[in-house]
Amino acid sequence: MMMDVTIELGEVSIFQQKNLILNKVSLRIERGEFVYLIGKTGSGKSSLLRLLYGDIKPTQGTAMVAGFDLLKLKRSQIPKLRRKLGIVFQDFQLLTDRNAKDNLSFVLRATGWKDQKEIDNRISDVLAKVGLPTKGFKMPHELSGGEQQRLAVARALLNDPEIILADEPTGNLDPQTSMEIMNLLIEISKTGRSVLMATHNYNLIERFPNRIVKCELGKVSDQDLLLHQEA
Repeated sequence: MMMDVTIELGEVSIFQQKNLILNKVSLRIERGEFVYLIGKTGSGKSSLLRLLYGDIKPTQGTAMVAGFDLLKLKRSQIPKLRRKLGIVFQDFQLLTDRNAKDNLSFVLRATGWKDQKEIDNRISDVLAKVGLPTKGFKMPHELSGGEQQRLAVARALLNDPEIILADEPTGNLDPQTSMEIMNLLIEISKTGRSVLMATHNYNLIERFPNRIVKCELGKVSDQDLLLHQEA
């Protein structure tokens, strides 16, 4: 059963080595909410995402993600947390030596799926969801950039996650393809998943207005207005 609040941080400080990156972060994201994460390069956006998927451990405050307490999270529990998350990267991070279907099968097997028929059915389902129903046997280099990112979104959906974390998912795409990926992510949020998307693309934010959270000067805060001068 999914919770109404999927991400809740209270007074969390994020360090890398001994450097304070973000100080006393409080953030609450509800089920089905679409939230943009903005901020200049080096402002801490990626560090915040890494905290949420268990790559950086908080040292103080409270941090609940998909029902997991990050302060108490053991290393052995990180795979269980990540099954509740779908992560989409700017550079796709596909396995280049295997086709689209095998990219997805690899993830399912790595997260505990064993029955081949169930694996095949799940792959067919997510490929259809992202508009790639006939592309399962294509190698990544045979897909356009937009198709590769759709495949990356399909990969993120495999384990029916509660949260999608998208780190600059349109950063390497042309404007038209970026719009298609945005439409796809917004449709995903309408199915009850939380989507947190880091982006520098203010045109997309204007075209698809949603809540905006900003990293700036070591803080994270909600934004009421777009600051056009940063675009």
